[in-house]
Amino acid sequence: MTFADLGVNPAVVEALAAQGITTPFPIQEQAIPIALRGTDLIGQARTGTGKTLAFGLPLLERITLPSPDKRPQALIMCPTRELAIQVAGDLEVASKGLGARVLTVYGGVGYDTQLEHLARGVDVVVGTPGRLLDLVNRRDLDLKGVSILVLDEADEMLDLGFLPDVEKLIAATGSPRQTMLFSATMPSAIVALARAHLNQPINIRAEAGDDTMTVPKTTQFVYQAHDLDKPAIVGKLLQSPEATRVMIFCTTKREVQRLSDDLQDRGFTVTCLHGDLSQVVREKSLAKFRAGKAQAIVCTDVAARGIDVDNVTHVVNYDCPDDEKTYVHRIGRTGRAGRTGIAITLVDWADIPRWKMINKALDLNFPDPIEAYSTTEQLLQELDIPDGATGRVTPAVKADSKPKRDKAKSEHDKKPGRRQRRSNGVVIRAKDHVEPPADDSAPARSSDSTNTDQPIEDGQANPDGPAKRRRRRHHHDRDKSAKSAGSDSALEEAIRQRFATGLTTDQAD
Repeated sequence: MTFADLGVNPAVVEALAAQGITTPFPIQEQAIPIALRGTDLIGQARTGTGKTLAFGLPLLERITLPSPDKRPQALIMCPTRELAIQVAGDLEVASKGLGARVLTVYGGVGYDTQLEHLARGVDVVVGTPGRLLDLVNRRDLDLKGVSILVLDEADEMLDLGFLPDVEKLIAATGSPRQTMLFSATMPSAIVALARAHLNQPINIRAEAGDDTMTVPKTTQFVYQAHDLDKPAIVGKLLQSPEATRVMIFCTTKREVQRLSDDLQDRGFTVTCLHGDLSQVVREKSLAKFRAGKAQAIVCTDVAARGIDVDNVTHVVNYDCPDDEKTYVHRIGRTGRAGRTGIAITLVDWADIPRWKMINKALDLNFPDPIEAYSTTEQLLQELDIPDGATGRVTPAVKADSKPKRDKAKSEHDKKPGRRQRRSNGVVIRAKDHVEPPADDSAPARSSDSTNTDQPIEDGQANPDGPAKRRRRRHHHDRDKSAKSAGSDSALEEAIRQRFATGLTTDQAD
């Protein structure tokens, strides 16, 4: 079956064929004919099986082009910025021959560009709930003309706490409308949301009931590994010829940054993606990985939802996932669109109970992961790590190595005319000090070692502390006062004698 057989617009079929997309996936075969009739539906399929085109192609077919006014006719809500950018990109590719105006709306960037596009008019808006609601409250986005509403990765939006925003956005749309909800898992909260806002929906599940939630073409390995040995395991994996594009998932943002820095120090081309990065840096990191300029990307679960990167060869769960849903979405980044892939999970000793719950929920065959290290032969053979791999492509920098002193600074210190003096252990440098010319009339300076003006060589401790100098100054002032007092007494005695002598002379005369 082809997309033309499903009733898709010939211009869209031609645009997809130009991208090498000719055969629809099962979820697309089942969802497109129903959605083209305007029926509400709930689509459930494993990640990486083409859900975006399952709702995107009917949406492009049902909107009116060119638009009668500037208000959007369709709204697609996504849980993350990266997924919104990806969905909008797929719609732009498919609508190349139709001229549909698609706008991506998300936070972390300025309002100016988004407001300019809204003022000129758009047909489809793809965005995250937070920024969408912000624009609605500002009255810059009018959703009354929306006749098609899509909730993509709905379970993730609920997990992230977007349910109140989603409810408000649904209430702001027009009526009647067609509502489509797509998700890889279908928890009870999603069922309740569908019952409240969908009108007699048709539930589509694109696989048999006994199929596993994970992609069957993804080979899974689970090892019990120590946290201190995990960087070496990942480093050796990156030296495998098969590991050309690797996604590494960590639980925390700090762990992402630490591992990314470690792998870069080992000489690998690695980028990272986490919530503390600005939106511009996040987009550049993902673009660098997609373009093949980085062999690996270390990320949090923000990239595990719907991000489609071609030819991801390996997915590494550096930290054990929190639950089975997180595990499914993480390893779903490889083995997409019918390709094969490898998923590796490293479980620390403290995470064994959590892994057993994931293993039981997904009915996997790894109840007791084997204990493995970066030197374990079984691990090296299963992951096709070549002999002699060290986990490092650049020599390690010694921790005790000290940076060399600046040569220019050392030469500057050797210039003549610079004198150093140490006072109480502190070096005082006199810049370009010139000694005054010798004055023969001046009294010779005492060579007494107790003279505080005597220069002290660099590296010699001052034998006199502040207390000794204060005592010496006190004695000096007392001696000076005593000498002055003695001189006054002698003068008075001389005057007295002279006066007595004068009286005697006068009497004689």
